[in-house]
Amino acid sequence: MSEKYIFCMKWGKLYGPEYVNRLHAMVTRNLSYPFKMVCFTDDETGIIPEVQCFPIPAMELPGGLPERMWKKLSTLKEDLYGLKGTALFLDLDIVIVAPIDCFFDYEGEFLIIKDYKKQWRITGNSSVYRFEIGQHGYVFDDFLQNFDEIRKRHRNEQEYLTQAIYDKGKLAYWPKEWCPSYKYDCVSRFPLAFWVKPFIPKGAKIIIFHGEINPHKAIKGGRGKWYRYVKPAPWVADYWR
Repeated sequence: MSEKYIFCMKWGKLYGPEYVNRLHAMVTRNLSYPFKMVCFTDDETGIIPEVQCFPIPAMELPGGLPERMWKKLSTLKEDLYGLKGTALFLDLDIVIVAPIDCFFDYEGEFLIIKDYKKQWRITGNSSVYRFEIGQHGYVFDDFLQNFDEIRKRHRNEQEYLTQAIYDKGKLAYWPKEWCPSYKYDCVSRFPLAFWVKPFIPKGAKIIIFHGEINPHKAIKGGRGKWYRYVKPAPWVADYWR
């Protein structure tokens, strides 16, 4: 049986080490398989020793570009610090609400979340994806060699990633109910959001936070750009710890 890894990535100042540490704690509570957790980061200060840290692999992209999460593609390098096994990549701003052994058991060469809004597209959401380490180096190599062209055709990392894997006939998606969006699936639409509390959808295992709100904002509730009002979700704190 191959080694099981949890991958995450942290750079810049958006998320502190507590996000990495909480992710490790959530995985520990919800994964029965032995695992190793790796964080690719530009600053390992404050990250617990149970998490092995490596520098984010160099990509040598032009400076001054808008953030499009291209760095995540470096997890697909053929030689990634000599690591071997199966990796489940998890974004830092997710909340695990149920056991996640199934994310290692589910069959498929490359698994990713199906896009939430435009279901007719092949594009996935890369908050949760699984792959065999070193088996998809063609994605990273092609990106470095054809970066200017890829930027013109693809808006961000997950759009390009999904297309590249799809073109090789290796793309598959998680069951829809496993990875609901907090924004689209847990929060009721206006005006119901004023009195209906955010909830955990049936079958949910990992809740994805994308857009303006993240777990610590969800706990408190309030207003923001993409939502008029969201009631507090204190249950988030019960899982995000």
